[in-house]
Amino acid sequence: MQTTLATRNKLLLSLPAPEMQRWESLLEPVELSLGQVLYESGRTLSHVYFPTTAIVSLLYVLENGGSAEIAVVGNEGVVGIALFMGGESTPSRAVVQSRGTGLRLRAKAVKDEFSRAGPVMHVLLRYTQALITQMAQTAVCNRHHSLDQQLCRWLLLSLDRLDGPELIMTQELIANMLGVRREGVTEAALKLQSAGLIRYARGHITVLDRVGLEKRTCECYAVVKREYDRLLPNQLAV
Repeated sequence: MQTTLATRNKLLLSLPAPEMQRWESLLEPVELSLGQVLYESGRTLSHVYFPTTAIVSLLYVLENGGSAEIAVVGNEGVVGIALFMGGESTPSRAVVQSRGTGLRLRAKAVKDEFSRAGPVMHVLLRYTQALITQMAQTAVCNRHHSLDQQLCRWLLLSLDRLDGPELIMTQELIANMLGVRREGVTEAALKLQSAGLIRYARGHITVLDRVGLEKRTCECYAVVKREYDRLLPNQLAV
């Protein structure tokens, strides 16, 4: 079961056979439910997570309880980079934004593998650079681009990590991701619906015209996509 699921995470799939054989019995299948918190800000991480069909949002949470998404992780990557980067914890929160499955690995196993300074370390470092690019571009996008452009970028990044055109999540969760009020999400989504790009109902977004979304979004999506393709060309098709 682990081996079958591991092939659904592109980062795991890219690892050489000897490394995967060491991890095979250690990878634990998990069901990830909508809104589930994988780790909280400042808490020591016990596992890393490799999403297979789920999507996880990394959020920065303010003192007043507000939040905004800084990155999204799906079947291209891993959640919990602080563990192998030596930080043990992070100021962000990881929340499941689209339910599905994944694999998790205990902290000691991933740190031991990283310390070997072999192929796993190099793959994880390249992935981390790509993730940092996504975080930086998200900050730029949130500051300089319109809400409907941000929503287009977010939808495209999510689609790249899903098997189909439909996203199921609450309006409140989308608002928390984008750091705006729920009314703002509704307004932006209705604009995209009026343009024939999506079908929007409470808790459901179905993308009808991906090409149209790509034309409407800002350059931030393309910047992030190019960097993932450049750094991880063998495992990513996003």
